Amino acid sequence: MIGHESLKTLSDWQLAPEITFPTLFILIWYVKTIRTLRTDSKTPLSNEKYFYFGIASILAVVLSPIGTHATNLFWCHMLQHMVLMMISGPLLVLGLHGVVVLKNVIFLRLTNPVFIWISYASTMVGVHFTGLHNFLMNGIWMHRLVEVPLYIIVAYLFYYNLLDKKDKNRRISHALSVICLFLMMIPETLTGFFIYVSPTSLYDGMFTLTDQRIGGSLMWAGSMVIDAIWISMAVSAWLKSEEREGERINAEIASEKL
Repeated sequence: MIGHESLKTLSDWQLAPEITFPTLFILIWYVKTIRTLRTDSKTPLSNEKYFYFGIASILAVVLSPIGTHATNLFWCHMLQHMVLMMISGPLLVLGLHGVVVLKNVIFLRLTNPVFIWISYASTMVGVHFTGLHNFLMNGIWMHRLVEVPLYIIVAYLFYYNLLDKKDKNRRISHALSVICLFLMMIPETLTGFFIYVSPTSLYDGMFTLTDQRIGGSLMWAGSMVIDAIWISMAVSAWLKSEEREGERINAEIASEKL
């Protein structure tokens, strides 16, 4: 089924200017900002590649047949959803680290660890198990202007604290970052699981049952694989932080003995 649909829709690419143009505008801004920072600091910025991969991943699931058929093939919709929330969002966070520092009150409240964890999980569950899904999927404009930006923004806010590389002035500790990422696997995998095992259409016959199950299985299995990658990165950052703290303590002890 998935192979047949893939062959049939392989040439269906789109421009989607509502998403493409703002994305390219942000890319141009980023390139100019990076050039300015590099000139001022005289040092290379190692996180650029993450941002470029993040932008590329957005365009890949918007312009390609995956984006073209995201409103009529559930597996395309789910794949687009997974990429935007679980890959594009965190990559943009890593790419903007050290480039943009947002400290206004609104942003700080939106990235409150408890609030954004609940918001991310609610977006994941709410879009797929309420009437909101049919509302967003009935029109291409709602999908492009509301759903796609929503996925990217919520994901960026969610991963903003969790992938923070700083040791000091963190909103949450490295250990809690790992725990939060691990706990998010629960609503993500259960979303895919319940979609997959549903004996009937969850979306008023908008998609075939086979299509729905393929999308559910992608979410169920794919989220575990992707989450494992981000968890491993968070664990690595945690271990490096502990190593640096140990070196600092040893240096203080050594200085006291002199």
